[in-house]
Amino acid sequence: MQELIAGIHAHTTFSDGSGTHAQLAQAAMKAGLDVLITTDHNVLVQGLDGYLQKGRKRMLLLTGEEVHDQTRRPGAQHMLVMGANRELAKFASDPQELIKQTKSSNALSFIAHPNDIPLPHSGEKGFPWTNWNITGFTGIELWNQLSEFKDRSPSRLKALFHVLFPAFYPLGPTTKTLELWDQLLLSKTHTVVAIAGVDAHANKKHLGPFSRKIFPYEWHFKSLRTHILTPKPLSGELNQDRQMVYDALRQGHCYLGYDLPHPSKGFRFTCNTEDGLFWMGDTVSARSGLTFQARLPMRTHVRLIKDGKVIKEHYDREVLTHITKDPGIYRVEVYIDYLNRHRGWIFSNPIYATP
Repeated sequence: MQELIAGIHAHTTFSDGSGTHAQLAQAAMKAGLDVLITTDHNVLVQGLDGYLQKGRKRMLLLTGEEVHDQTRRPGAQHMLVMGANRELAKFASDPQELIKQTKSSNALSFIAHPNDIPLPHSGEKGFPWTNWNITGFTGIELWNQLSEFKDRSPSRLKALFHVLFPAFYPLGPTTKTLELWDQLLLSKTHTVVAIAGVDAHANKKHLGPFSRKIFPYEWHFKSLRTHILTPKPLSGELNQDRQMVYDALRQGHCYLGYDLPHPSKGFRFTCNTEDGLFWMGDTVSARSGLTFQARLPMRTHVRLIKDGKVIKEHYDREVLTHITKDPGIYRVEVYIDYLNRHRGWIFSNPIYATP
């Protein structure tokens, strides 16, 4: 399998971001991304999918959309739509219809920042997802970088510190969002793919007498990434590469990596059975035994989660192995020490083991 590093959920001047698509693509290239997916609010910017090439390095730009109902106050229920060939914002008022129309377009639907909270001291509203009487969406943003900033900044002073020193605030997905994801996974209605969303705007904000850009695009793209596992590298053939990236995301062949402390590239979570080797996002049969293995890029703290509960945990290890015949939903969490805190580093998508 090949590994593509993607930055997902970024805004341009077509909505409320400060940079053009070309400027975001340049920032993504400098940050070492292979794929950048922009998602402007309620506008599908067409005709800009393509590549930025520098020497042997190729970066694929894809344009999606962040759809929400603009008649709501505040405008909650944000959904990232990727891969659609038509404008779907007109269905925003009915989330289930939006999901239906997304599927009919062979596109993906991810619930954005599901537990987003307001930040009253800075005038920021909360944009959580509230309608859970829906089915069929592709997945959720398990870790949204801008939403986490609001969670970790309860006071004006704390917010100012995080604006000035942004590497100090990311700790991982919130407990509430991890628990929500496990509940959705256990609901048995369908698979729920987790992605990381940087939610990059790079706008200038005012905190009292201070003014600063929150946060530069390049910083976002260097830190929180979705690592996508694909059968081959980018070929330079746009339609083929675009479909390959979206197919991998749809299948959950990806993991979340916070790459500032240490690159997470090379992480693997697999399951070996008599039927072969399976990857994150795959469904396997537990009838003849399962051998799960997580391989880390460095020695650190790793947990194996089954049905929302920790069943195995190692400290200072590069490999975790678990042999079982028990069906369930298995996923991995990895933590790392950075800037005097124990922080979330890698969160895998599940492997689904059926009876």
